[in-house]
Amino acid sequence: MKVHLKTLGCRLNEAELETWAQAFQKSGHSITKQAEAAQLIVINSCAVTQDAARKSRQLIRRIHRDNPQAKLVVSGCYATLNQDEAASLLGVDLVVSNKDKDQLVEKTLTELNMDVMPAMSTEPGDISLFTRGRQRAFVKVQDGCRYRCTFCIVTVARGDEVSRPVQAVIDEINALHKQGIMEVILTGVHLGGYGSDLGNNLSDLIKAILSETTIPRLRLGSLEPWELPEDFFTLFHNPRLMPHLHLPLQSGSDTVLRRMARRCKTEEFAAIVGQLRAQIPHFNITTDIIVGFPGETEEEWQDSFNFIKQTGFGHIHIFTYSSREGTKAATLPNQLTNEIKKQRSQQLHALANDMKLAFCQENIGNEFPVLWEGYHEPLEGEKQRVFGYTPNYLKVSCVINNDESVENQTITTRLIAVEEGYMGGEIKNFVA
Repeated sequence: MKVHLKTLGCRLNEAELETWAQAFQKSGHSITKQAEAAQLIVINSCAVTQDAARKSRQLIRRIHRDNPQAKLVVSGCYATLNQDEAASLLGVDLVVSNKDKDQLVEKTLTELNMDVMPAMSTEPGDISLFTRGRQRAFVKVQDGCRYRCTFCIVTVARGDEVSRPVQAVIDEINALHKQGIMEVILTGVHLGGYGSDLGNNLSDLIKAILSETTIPRLRLGSLEPWELPEDFFTLFHNPRLMPHLHLPLQSGSDTVLRRMARRCKTEEFAAIVGQLRAQIPHFNITTDIIVGFPGETEEEWQDSFNFIKQTGFGHIHIFTYSSREGTKAATLPNQLTNEIKKQRSQQLHALANDMKLAFCQENIGNEFPVLWEGYHEPLEGEKQRVFGYTPNYLKVSCVINNDESVENQTITTRLIAVEEGYMGGEIKNFVA
């Protein structure tokens, strides 16, 4: 049976897709990129905003319209928060809530009578990660969150914190590395809360991975800037742990952060950033910012803007606040007009672009080991443009001959210019 997997939303959804892909293959099924060629389609939905929920519904309808013969399974946050609605959508054969995600493949094969004898008893040869065009993989290590930020519906949808055992994570990473994966990204709803239910913490997990695997590059997904273990910062002295963190700030105003029920004040956030940058040169800090949170005054906005500018970020994901039914923020007074939110969003986008450019320029002239991707752009003549990422997550481009390949290789590269959307690079000691 051919299975097509589709996701909306966060990296955690992406990681779950990878896990399902491998589980379907171990059950004797194959993964296909073409939804129209599949007998089974699984959608991992999102509901982080009302717009995301709407897009989830649209995707389900479109998938069924394009391939009405395929069995359709829907999971994820939209399907969990709106289970009856999702089940009633035309073409949906099975809804699997977030609490049952670990059994999605088993439930699908059993309840839809699709179970077959595995075609082989060993690891599948056609690995899903490569058929989906990846040299890196997301590894889910944790789910759920014990906190309730007032704007967030995901913690309601995901439930209590549950951490995977250290050995299970290590075994998965070793299996991925054996398949040719060179970089893994640890993900979770509240990654910093890893181990809260196991009696250990995120530092313990990272140390175990660095000790018991030989994966060349380990990267962390989005990490809330609180409850970080005491020895967390020194872990980055190991060059296998990539010097890039996505730390969601959400606002640079302490009074807004209080209304958001965030557990990190601006002073504490600045201290974390300062520690990282003091220890590791060119450490890349990226973040999330919500613009136009309920009650955000002009003074609070200016405080937020100034703190963001003072901190400096390599990249900002900017979200214009939209009311989300089921969250406390939706009930707060003084909701802002769309005009004010749009104006502030435009201001922040301009600042974010300036900061990103400044960070890129700071890195010009440096040499980094770049992991080159499989994706490339053909150029005129017998040349091609290839792309890869530095340890601090700068996208790099280089031009090589058509008969040369750098795919999935890590090669020292000198950054020589800032181009449109990426850094121009010059590969050192190139071996085709």
